[in-house]
Amino acid sequence: MQEPVPPAGLRVLVVEDDDVIGRHLETGLTGGGYAPTWCRTAGGALGEVARSAAYDVVILDLGLPDADGLDVARHLRTHLPGTLIVILTARSEEIDVIAGLDAGADDYLQKPFSLSVLMARLRAHLRRRPAPSPAEPPILLGGLTMDLQARRCLVGGSELVLRPKEFDLLTALARRADAAVSREELMAQVWDENWFGPTKTLDVTMASLRRKLATAQASASSLCLLPHITTLRGHGYRLETTPETKPPPPAVA
Repeated sequence: MQEPVPPAGLRVLVVEDDDVIGRHLETGLTGGGYAPTWCRTAGGALGEVARSAAYDVVILDLGLPDADGLDVARHLRTHLPGTLIVILTARSEEIDVIAGLDAGADDYLQKPFSLSVLMARLRAHLRRRPAPSPAEPPILLGGLTMDLQARRCLVGGSELVLRPKEFDLLTALARRADAAVSREELMAQVWDENWFGPTKTLDVTMASLRRKLATAQASASSLCLLPHITTLRGHGYRLETTPETKPPPPAVA
């Protein structure tokens, strides 16, 4: 079966200092229908981002010669909040992988890696980014507003910056506020129904989302109440609302 081709001109920034791997990625991505730009150093990549922030995907090697790849990931996430970031790492310890995801990456591959697996991961992530329906209204839960059309999260009218997967995860929970949502459902909705990557990605994304919501609640007005995420051991999660954060009942005609 022929693999789906990504939208024409989908831009990918490759940050990799190894010539063999870099050329392999550049050739493979070009053949797969992407438009790659290859940088060999962190400095070159950050300069490229400063000149043009119009990248859809970043493939980032953590072992760069001129900077810590985790610092680069944090910088890229700040300046490219809507961009898919996949890290490449030769580090095998789980804590290193978690650190990369927590620094802002959406996914990771451990070296040596298969180009076909990388391409499949990219397709899986990009499939989960359909444009929301123009008719779909924002979700209002107390002081929390999820503007699905603009992909913005607002707390008391101020924007809460979320990574793409954090936004998708919160949206999946908010759409079913006060209902239990299993880990399997979240993996299927936020990542992909055929996802074969690590479920640890869900745990790291959830932990980061919770920290951001807690920080936002601590900084918000006492009248601005936010829902909170409860862990359901052995099942999944539930976005808990209070009477003050529940959406109003539909109007009776």
